[in-house]
Amino acid sequence: MNVPGNIKDKLKALPDKPGVYFMRDRHGKIIYVGKAVSLRDRVRSYFRSGTLRSAEPKLRGLIRSIHDLDYLVLRNDAEATLTEGRLIKEYRPRYNILFRDDKRFLLLRVNRNEPFPRFTTCRIQKDDGATYFGPYASSAAAHVAREFVEKRFGLRVCRPRVPGPIDHKHCLNDILRFCSAPCIQKISRSAYRERVESACSFLRGERPEYLREVREAMDAASRKNEYERAAAYRDTLFLLQDAIKRRIRGTKSLTLKAGDARAGIRDLQKVLGLKREPNIMEAYDISNISGTHAVGSMVCAVDGMPQRSRYRLFRIRTVEGSDDPGMMGEVIRRRFERLIKEKGKPPDLVILDGGITQLRAARRVLDEQRLENVPAIGLAKRFEEIYPMSMAYGSKSRTPLRLPSDSPALLVLQRVRDEAHRFALTYHRKLRLRRIRESLLDEVPGIGDKRKQLILSHFGSITRLRRASEEEIARVHGVGPVMARQIRKALAKPEN
Repeated sequence: MNVPGNIKDKLKALPDKPGVYFMRDRHGKIIYVGKAVSLRDRVRSYFRSGTLRSAEPKLRGLIRSIHDLDYLVLRNDAEATLTEGRLIKEYRPRYNILFRDDKRFLLLRVNRNEPFPRFTTCRIQKDDGATYFGPYASSAAAHVAREFVEKRFGLRVCRPRVPGPIDHKHCLNDILRFCSAPCIQKISRSAYRERVESACSFLRGERPEYLREVREAMDAASRKNEYERAAAYRDTLFLLQDAIKRRIRGTKSLTLKAGDARAGIRDLQKVLGLKREPNIMEAYDISNISGTHAVGSMVCAVDGMPQRSRYRLFRIRTVEGSDDPGMMGEVIRRRFERLIKEKGKPPDLVILDGGITQLRAARRVLDEQRLENVPAIGLAKRFEEIYPMSMAYGSKSRTPLRLPSDSPALLVLQRVRDEAHRFALTYHRKLRLRRIRESLLDEVPGIGDKRKQLILSHFGSITRLRRASEEEIARVHGVGPVMARQIRKALAKPEN
């Protein structure tokens, strides 16, 4: 198979890590987005000798159309699956549309209208009155999620619509003490249905207290060297945590009225033992994927209400790799060095998206800048735990603070923290997509990193470069008419 030189170089550099990859056509348009447990093995498989000859027509069409590729390294297969889905929705690549019938992820299905509902797996969601959960990052994750709710809530796995004593004779589930055994009236129909509702609440992310049990099952499988099963539990846990975060954002992101915000601030002062009400709060968050395009955000709330004129964004400069605490420390240092230089007023409370490591990193910087009196706390997303300032100094108490879900103080903290997360994520996504667009220039012969930066600095963006004529491009130092013509050809069609 004849592989273009630019692709050969990228194939050699592919990491043996999970992630998503982008295939481009000769115009730089994204025509396919895929995900992989190993980017190196998956992407290289497209270009092996014999692949083109044995592939089905749609895959042959894709391979013949590939003129370039890009990729993003992610933390695990579950994150790669979710990222792949978001990118496909965003770019609508041609070959993903063609392949869509060949790639469906598993769902969990339960028909709560049945006398004794049970969970099953399926790949197509129908308008049949049933309730669906997923899709799951892997089929194994779907199966362990189903197994977990069956065992945890004592749900039946047998197939009869209404199980009876004859079914019980052939069932091992009751003997193993997992099933509540409605077949022999060990449980009433109403009590059984309550268990089904609890299972549904758990899968919707409404019962975070059970996540600990999923994590324990994952750790147990890992200790037994059952790594595939442990990975399935990890993917299930990832999806459940994502559901919990979406639910929290959906229920807590409602617009707080000024009176509610004031009540939350008063409650927050009492809960944290602050000397004064935190009328001015700053929240910080870090966004990156495996250390790439790392950015930080700072949002400000005055009297509990957002003050967008005070928002700030930071490109991480001094920290490399996946070091969130180090990045948090850099952002705090830059923010407060400027605040001191401009003789500004420090906030009444600093809120950090994260746990004890982020808190210690920020506290160290604040102390170095003689800002010991500026209170700082960490707010961890997983269980909405608050890490008070005392824990950064080695407090004897190692237990973070948990507030009731309807606590006015928690609502204020979540609102400000979620706004910082949204602000950072939006900026990070913008940089990532800009990098994807800018890579269009990489396929033009003779353009290296230095010349590409000169071109982008001159025009400001790929969008403006697209609007420029050959003559305008040729006037950029080091470009000339021939290269200008090649650039115009590469950018002849907009990216997807």
